[in-house]
Amino acid sequence: MMGVGMSALSRNDYRTLVLSALGGALEFYDFIIFVFFAVVIGQLFFPPDMPDWLRQLQTFGIFAAGYLARPLGGIVMAHFGDLLGRKRMFMLSILLMSLPTLAIGLLPTYAVIGIWAPLLLLALRIMQGAAIGGEIPGAWVFVFEHVPARHVGFACGTLTAGLTGGILLGSLVATAINEIYTPAELLSEGWRVPFILGGLFGLLSVWLRQWLNETPVFKEMQARQTLANELPLKTVIRDHRPAVVLTMAMTWLLSAAIIVMILMTPIMMQKLYAIPATVALQANSIATLFLSLGCIVFGALSDRFGPGRVMMVGCVMLGYTSMLLYSQMSVAPQHINALYALCGFFVGVIGVIPSAAVRAFPAVVRFSGLSFSYNVAYAVFGGLTPVLVSLFLPLDPLAPAHYVLLLSAVGVLIGLYLWRSDKSGVYG
Repeated sequence: MMGVGMSALSRNDYRTLVLSALGGALEFYDFIIFVFFAVVIGQLFFPPDMPDWLRQLQTFGIFAAGYLARPLGGIVMAHFGDLLGRKRMFMLSILLMSLPTLAIGLLPTYAVIGIWAPLLLLALRIMQGAAIGGEIPGAWVFVFEHVPARHVGFACGTLTAGLTGGILLGSLVATAINEIYTPAELLSEGWRVPFILGGLFGLLSVWLRQWLNETPVFKEMQARQTLANELPLKTVIRDHRPAVVLTMAMTWLLSAAIIVMILMTPIMMQKLYAIPATVALQANSIATLFLSLGCIVFGALSDRFGPGRVMMVGCVMLGYTSMLLYSQMSVAPQHINALYALCGFFVGVIGVIPSAAVRAFPAVVRFSGLSFSYNVAYAVFGGLTPVLVSLFLPLDPLAPAHYVLLLSAVGVLIGLYLWRSDKSGVYG
């Protein structure tokens, strides 16, 4: 692999990994914190005489706009990342996330500026989506090209744990804010605190990332003058379609595991099994913690045993534990913490995906290939997943678990493909 040795992780590698994971966690916190305060935002940024259902629909529409903006932001940033350098885009993505997050925390409400309030909120949310579209693939490429080849699984898994840690941080901050402020104080000024904190911490991450070095792989391409001589995305679509399809399939698995088992399940537990919100959210925090741990463990295992075999075993267990969690809630809801933690750990099989996806593209178009495939697939499947699960729920009370079981089967097939490709030397 060009520019990447076979030595152990150095002090500089660990510094790169820590700064990247910390920045990724804070950036994901900035992106996700919106959903924890959606009810309050709906009350403050839309007309008071608007029906509740319409207000919530429009609030979640603004949240979803961030997902739709991901492909465009990711493609543009990846284009310049392949031509101008990974580090510059890595710093730009977190700056583009921090500023809108801070601005949301300072934004006047509907009572002050009328219709401009939701319009400005929508514009800032689109900026956040564009930033996260560049951050996640950019972070994976940046770390992949820095660390020794035999540690890329562990490094990319650790970085993914940082991103999922951002969800946990958002959940904990939201819980703390709701405990500190009364409902009236929360509506008045309390809701602003998590956004302002996120913006300030993000700006700190921008400053910290200046100490990172450009990746050895990109430096070598510059020195050899082998950078892309045409639009990188054009090369990707023309010459690397199998890698695009593979990465999109892996992203479908990743999005299903995160959206269904981590983001939707607490709501499903309340709706289907009458589990109290506090119990469901506490279990969700435990599951998210185990997810972060799982990402690191599965990433490290993929370095030792190969991504194919680890993904096959991990996906079998993901399918089994998701079915176990949902089927047991009707008969033994008192075991929710243990069952959800176990399932969360096996959701961590997604920690194998980043290094496998990055490795699928050659260095010259790596950022563009990964960003295009990941962001387009996430926008499509991330948008369709809640809709499909909700549609099938009246017909099948175990629809969330069955959907994850289906995608786990897809994951086993992907793992088989990766394993065979590893053996034949075609892949990696």
